[in-house]
Amino acid sequence: MLWILQMKCLLVSLALLGALGSAHVHAFDLIIRGGRVVDGSGNPAYHADVGVKAGRVAQVGRISAFASKEIDATGLIVAPGFIDVHTHADEVAEQPEAENFLRMGVTTVIAGNCGGSALDVERAFAEIEARKVSINFATLIGHNTVRRAAMGGTFDRPPTPEELNKMKALVDQAMKDGAVGLSTGLIYLPGVFAKTDEIIELAKVASAYNGIYASHMRHENAQILKALEEVFQIAREANIRAEVSHIKLAGERAWGRADEVLAYIEKARGEGLDITQDQYAYTASSTGISQLIPNSAFDGGREKFLERLNEPAEKHKIAAGMKKALSNRGREDYGYAVIASYRHDPSLNGLNLVEAARKLRGSDSLEDQIETILEIQKNGGASGVFHGMNEEDLRTFMRHPNTMIACDSGLRRLGEGVPHPRGYGNNARVLARYVRELKVLRLEDAIRKMTSLPANTFRLQQRGWLREGCWADVVVFDPEQVNDPATYNDPHHYAVGIPHVLVNGVPVIRDGKHTGAKPGQVLRHSP
Repeated sequence: MLWILQMKCLLVSLALLGALGSAHVHAFDLIIRGGRVVDGSGNPAYHADVGVKAGRVAQVGRISAFASKEIDATGLIVAPGFIDVHTHADEVAEQPEAENFLRMGVTTVIAGNCGGSALDVERAFAEIEARKVSINFATLIGHNTVRRAAMGGTFDRPPTPEELNKMKALVDQAMKDGAVGLSTGLIYLPGVFAKTDEIIELAKVASAYNGIYASHMRHENAQILKALEEVFQIAREANIRAEVSHIKLAGERAWGRADEVLAYIEKARGEGLDITQDQYAYTASSTGISQLIPNSAFDGGREKFLERLNEPAEKHKIAAGMKKALSNRGREDYGYAVIASYRHDPSLNGLNLVEAARKLRGSDSLEDQIETILEIQKNGGASGVFHGMNEEDLRTFMRHPNTMIACDSGLRRLGEGVPHPRGYGNNARVLARYVRELKVLRLEDAIRKMTSLPANTFRLQQRGWLREGCWADVVVFDPEQVNDPATYNDPHHYAVGIPHVLVNGVPVIRDGKHTGAKPGQVLRHSP
């Protein structure tokens, strides 16, 4: 009798499922079928269909209903869209397709990093919404931006009380407008001259809105612990969560200390601070060639810089500072620095500074390299790629559970300059090199570092998870084919092996091509 009762229950269940399926024949706008779901939590992957309705994930499981649009994900991974917390995609209104990000699976970017952002956050948001973009966008408010607005052109000094109040008011307005927090770039002008107490006062303003403090620290070399201590002090005294931007150990004299750095961060966390970090998957950094010149040379603005170059004693002082900084890095020349984009003379793009000096001056002596750097800056400056990190340190940082994956790149135009390849391949490189090839990370852990971890850290609501009710930001990729063909010498190649990307339920990459759709949203932070 028991088997008869079990059979009746089974028949009733099948009838109910059939009725449910019939009732939901057109319940979805789009269904992704047959993929292996990695939901962002770090839990093991599982096979399931994903139903999308009205921009959100409506069902994850076995779906018997149909939709007008379907994606066959057989043999593919279905994951939440990647969230890049450290970008310089501030000009997304001018390049609304954001294709270099989307083609590597990134569906949400956070801009305003390293102390530089829009000053009027609401105006920037309004422009993005008016233009319409293909990617979700959030921003920090940049310390360098508000310091420049409040203090004029002379920065090698503390702000006056009136200037500090103006800076605080600017941060307060930005947070009201929806910025996710405050960023600093403490190797850049004018933030390099700011004292810790100034930053604490501004961080307190962001903290009142439950924002985050993201810092490009003063040191990423042998003095990194000193720089971290400043981050900890700001986090402690402002009662704010803190993010260490693009964690690294730059220069041979700092190599091999990744475990020590992580232990230092963990000690701070054990004392009650909320500290996390992000990282790109390359052993070269990228910033302006101007960073090779002492910051004091720029105080007072461009005119003052040019005046100093025209005074032999001042120029000698600048050159001496450059030689000292080079020696402190344990280097004898600037061969590690490559010109990425120099508008004044694009023929130098792709050359390192030794090669550039030889081409421009007929000599590659250190003096001629320094003259070349100063000439480049005199003519408007250039961006560069700087080779200075150690692969083992990179892997150690990447393994840490609180390290997010972030490219530190802006928007890219195919064929323009010789930029760092991270803007085309960062997420794909992690999945290909560090998951598939080297097995530094489990696939599920890598996805978590790109999705739920950044969403939780930056308080992005209903993002970063592939669960019912969350926004349908989705990436579908082939775990065996995903790759990053962009290289340092030949960077202009989109990531491969990522055929489908959805933003708010709308396909923006379909069969490996941009659809032209612009469903991206401005993500305003709310306390």
